[in-house]
Amino acid sequence: MIKEYRQWFNRNYSESLYQQYLQALDSQYPGAIEFRVAETPVFVGRDFKHKMLDACEAIIDVITQDNFTAITDAAIPAEWNIPGSQPYSHFMVFDFGVCLGADGLPEPQLIEMQGFPSLFGFQSYMAAAAQKVYAIPGTLTTYLNGHTEESYLQLLRNIILGSCQPEEVILLDLFPHRQKTRIDFYCTQHYTGIKPVCLTALYSEGNRLYYTNENGQPVRVKRIYNRLIFDELEQQLPEVKAKGALLHEQLEVEWIPHPDWFYRVSKFTLPYLQHPYIPATSFLSDLLAIPDNLDQYVLKPLFSFSGRGVEIDVTAEMIKRITDRHNWILQRKVEYAPVIETPDGPAKTEIRVFYFWEEGKARPVATHNLARLSKGKMIGVSYNKRETWVGGSLAFFEED
Repeated sequence: MIKEYRQWFNRNYSESLYQQYLQALDSQYPGAIEFRVAETPVFVGRDFKHKMLDACEAIIDVITQDNFTAITDAAIPAEWNIPGSQPYSHFMVFDFGVCLGADGLPEPQLIEMQGFPSLFGFQSYMAAAAQKVYAIPGTLTTYLNGHTEESYLQLLRNIILGSCQPEEVILLDLFPHRQKTRIDFYCTQHYTGIKPVCLTALYSEGNRLYYTNENGQPVRVKRIYNRLIFDELEQQLPEVKAKGALLHEQLEVEWIPHPDWFYRVSKFTLPYLQHPYIPATSFLSDLLAIPDNLDQYVLKPLFSFSGRGVEIDVTAEMIKRITDRHNWILQRKVEYAPVIETPDGPAKTEIRVFYFWEEGKARPVATHNLARLSKGKMIGVSYNKRETWVGGSLAFFEED
């Protein structure tokens, strides 16, 4: 979106450089990246960056209100009301589509948010590879609020580990070595020392949580860096789903972040937000009448992941068929702008801003990002796989 950097990158790009980039990403963990990596980073100017962060801070204003947990208690499914709840989410992410404003200039529009970790390890790894292979100018950085690679990774370690030793902390997911995001798990292990562990490997003795390591020894778990999506657990075989009962026990374990926050900071929160860069959103159950201009809206289930269940071409009949309207939102549709010039046609992009909340701090702080490029209706690394210059990427911001 910074024209001179886009032209510079496109002018100097070659397929050979892209292959070097892919090889650099694949070198430390061969075969661990299943999703498509885009050929290019996104170059973001100061004005757009500040617009995006202004919207983020408006969301944080709502999240830090005294009544936020009371407002969002209804977001937590009864079957996943896990003990050990905490007063804040250690990690949050905010997704913005890059659109055009009334002035014809790029502007962010909030698409979604999560009180949940993202590819925090991999994006730092990716940033270093892109910087080196593509010789990105030093006036640009993927980090925010003055963070560097070193300070970012130190903050990540501090939050994940707390006062524990790495061997007392696990990265929890379902079958982590099969996940499409496993490259991030391996990067996180490299940067923090914690191991990815499957839910099915956990067991309790009294109020303590354990798993058995590769040497057959029991290892006590004191802290969980949570990457487990309960929506995914619900789709497993009965014997795997049954392992979820373990999480309902009163265990001496800390969650980073607690599963509550996946639901509290989510699509459920969107109707409570008002900002020029946050599209108007309503619970379907609050609608007094179905709008006539449904082509300007998108319909989303509250409890889904990776875009499952999202309806872009909404009809009145579709809405009338929904019986659990309190579990759906109708959001003003935003028009992604094809602002990324590529050799075979322009691409759209979405930028995810990472927020970290350090213990003892009044507010979380923006630290880093990821980006996704698309040439189709849907944004995400699972879509338009046959296209080029699409897929997972990251934004380099113009420094202040």
